[in-house]
Amino acid sequence: MSETAQKTASERAASVGRAGHPGVLQIYRTEFAIACAIVALMLAVGTFVPAALSMGNMHNIIQAAAPLIIMSLGVFLVVLTGGIDLSVGSVFSLTGMVTALAMANGADGVTASFAGMGVGLVFGSINGFLVTVVRLAPFVVTLITYAVAGSLAFIVTNGRSMPIGAPDFWLLNSGEMVPRIANHLLFCIVLMVVLEIVLRKVVVGRWFYAVGSSANAARLLGIPILRITFAAYVASGLLSSFAGLVTVSYILNAEATAGASLMLQAIAAVVIGGASLFGGTGSAIGAVLGALMITCIQNGVNLIGVNSFWQGSVTGVAILLAVLIDRFSNTSRT
Repeated sequence: MSETAQKTASERAASVGRAGHPGVLQIYRTEFAIACAIVALMLAVGTFVPAALSMGNMHNIIQAAAPLIIMSLGVFLVVLTGGIDLSVGSVFSLTGMVTALAMANGADGVTASFAGMGVGLVFGSINGFLVTVVRLAPFVVTLITYAVAGSLAFIVTNGRSMPIGAPDFWLLNSGEMVPRIANHLLFCIVLMVVLEIVLRKVVVGRWFYAVGSSANAARLLGIPILRITFAAYVASGLLSSFAGLVTVSYILNAEATAGASLMLQAIAAVVIGGASLFGGTGSAIGAVLGALMITCIQNGVNLIGVNSFWQGSVTGVAILLAVLIDRFSNTSRT
């Protein structure tokens, strides 16, 4: 082979290598756009209310966003496989009530927390079983468990709010296992990083994308689609319960309606973060940024002085825009 031919072949190999390994900005271009939108939103609110850009308000946003971020990561896994989980808000509420009730009956904080996490494990397993084994539609299954868990949240304490009895339970949310990093922030960072690494770098994580992209093709490739789908619903239930624990640890009180609006917000966060409701796309980072976007919108609405009743409408419009963008982007690809 001549020197010129060798040089040409080397250049082609290099170009293939560059194409095969896209840069970080190319991989996370949607997430980068969302991050820029969050910054623009905060700057816009800051022009009306300078306090919006203060460190105190930033801390408030992170504190408020933490439970939604944790829950959204679980919902993201379900959406990634092409499913939906409508039960997360009710599981969130029931977890808080069960945890508080356990403490009221003499349990310590650790035991009560395990009892609360059991709620997510049970309902996540029920959702996964009915979707994978009984083959019911995810929407129907999780709508049923949404109603059941929501009802039980009232039944276990007769609808009364319950104070948290363990004196040190606040440490779960606001303590510092790592110096100068509050636990609620640490939980969000660790969960996001671990989940993103697993989904991007571990074979089992890639299976979630495969199942959501085409369950039939995944089955032909030997991927255990039933186990992956079941695991997604269990993870969603567990993370919803953990979000409930983080919340009651902060407010030190459990309410039967605490998670009433979180189901809509969690789904909105996942969709805004770039995940497709058809499955197979998205990232954990996107889900986190979507949750931050929603929290920033709510924070901005409150600071500007807009009636808080408009928050649901704003969230609904955000979902609509995200779904339309996803729909048109899918259409343009085809």
